[in-house]
Amino acid sequence: MNMTTENVPTPPRIQTPAEPEFLRLPPPGVRCPFTGLSRSALNELILPTELNGFKPPVRSFCIRRRGARTGIRLIDYASLKAYIHTNAESVGSAN
Repeated sequence: MNMTTENVPTPPRIQTPAEPEFLRLPPPGVRCPFTGLSRSALNELILPTELNGFKPPVRSFCIRRRGARTGIRLIDYASLKAYIHTNAESVGSAN
């Protein structure tokens, strides 16, 4: 049997998304595709609450049109990554 590569289809390339500069909050019930965090977990990190001393540890921005009541909340991805790395526990370390 003669094997040639002429008729062998090439597999599709799997592209990983590039790191974004900003993230939008995922819809309710959906986790962030970059961090795996839920919408409520992200809200706890970006909104001033009693839990974070009314000083959110992760930067976010709200973009809205003049006079609009609602807008789009964008999370600074670099700030979120830095927070995650700073607060990550090392796996398998004995204390």
